[in-house]
Amino acid sequence: MTRRKTLLSTLGLIAAPLAAQAQPGVDRPQPKLPTERLVIVGREGRRHDFDVEMAISPDHQMIGLMFRPSVGANEGMIFDWGSPRESSMWMRNTITSLDMLFIAADGRIHRIAERTVPLSLTPIDSRGPVRATLELQAGITEKLDIRVGDRVLHRMFGTAP
Repeated sequence: MTRRKTLLSTLGLIAAPLAAQAQPGVDRPQPKLPTERLVIVGREGRRHDFDVEMAISPDHQMIGLMFRPSVGANEGMIFDWGSPRESSMWMRNTITSLDMLFIAADGRIHRIAERTVPLSLTPIDSRGPVRATLELQAGITEKLDIRVGDRVLHRMFGTAP
C-alpha cells in the first residue's frame, strides 16, 4: 500500500468513531439541567418537596428525560411553556415510566397521567391549557396521594416555596 493510501486509511479509522459519537436525545441522555425547588401542597396541607430540572429552552424540552435509566423519588423535570397552552407529550426514547402532571397557570394540577408507557409514541395530552408539565417518578403521585387540584409552589406560578 502506498504511503498516501495508508494515511487515508488511518484517517478513515479515526474519523469513523467521531462521526458515530453519541448525541443527547438520539442515543444518550442530555446532561443534567439546572434544578430548582418545587413543592406540591395536598388538600390536607401536606407538603411534598422536589428538586426539579428546569426544561426551559426548546432544545432541552425536546429531549427531556430521554434515556435516563431512572428518576429519584424527590426528583423530576418541569417543562415551562411560558404561557398557558395545550401540552402534548410522548415517551419516545424515554426508557423509564413516569407520572406526568399538567399544571395550570394558577399552579393547580389540572391533570395527572400516571405510570406512562416507556418508549411509546402515543400522545399524552393535557386536555386543556397548562403553563407547565411536570415529570416525576412513576407511581409517586399515588404513593404521596397527589391529586388533581393540589397546588404547586414554584416561582413560575408566583408562589415560590
